[in-house]
Amino acid sequence: MTPSAPGSKRAVAASPIRHVLLDADGVLQELPGGWYAAMEPYLGERSRDFLHRTWKEELPMLAGRGDYLPVLAANLQEFGVTLPVAEVYDAVWKNIVVIEESMEVVRGLRRNGYGVHLGTNQESYRGAYMRSELRYDELFDVSCYSWELGVAKPDPGFFTEAARRIGVDVRTVLFIDDTARNVEGARAAGMAAEQWDLTQGYDVLAELLARHGVSAG
Repeated sequence: MTPSAPGSKRAVAASPIRHVLLDADGVLQELPGGWYAAMEPYLGERSRDFLHRTWKEELPMLAGRGDYLPVLAANLQEFGVTLPVAEVYDAVWKNIVVIEESMEVVRGLRRNGYGVHLGTNQESYRGAYMRSELRYDELFDVSCYSWELGVAKPDPGFFTEAARRIGVDVRTVLFIDDTARNVEGARAAGMAAEQWDLTQGYDVLAELLARHGVSAG
C-alpha cells in the first residue's frame, strides 16, 4: 500500500464509511491457476463445459437451498469421472491460497478503526472450510456467507442483510468485489462499492479506498 497522502486523516474523519465489506475469491484469495486448470487433470478439454454446468446448478445452494455434493457427484459421474466426489472436491474447491498482501490490507483497516467484514457467495461446504480451516471468523468482525444469509450476490438483498447482520446503516459500508454485477447490486442496495481484483495491484486498491475517505495505510 502507498503511504497516506497529506490530509488523508481529515478525509477519513469526514467520510461516512466506517466499515469495509470484502469479497473472497479474487480479492482475498485465489485458486492457483484458475478453476479450468484445476479441473483439467480430471476432465481435460471438457473442464470448461463441466464447470459451467455445475456452477449453474450450484446457484440455489449459494442461497442455502439444497446440498451441493450430490449435485457435483452426479455431474462427475455423467462426465465419466469415477473418483469419489469428496476427493475431487477437496483437490479443487478447497485448493485456496490466501493472499498475504490482502490480509495486510485487512489488518491496516482494522488498525485505522474500521470494521472489516467478509461478504462472499459460497455453498455450505466451501464456506465451512473457509470459516474453520482458513480461520476467517477470527480475521473478520462479521462473516456474511451467502448460504447463511439465504440470498446471493448480486441480489441487493444480500447487501441489505449483510448490513443488518453487521448492525449498521448500509450507507456506512464500502464493498469491494472483483465482479461488476456484484458491485452494481451493492450500489442498488445503497452501499458504496468498487470493483477490484488481485491482478490490478494494491496501489489501485488504495486509490479506490481513498475515493471514499478510507485508508489502510
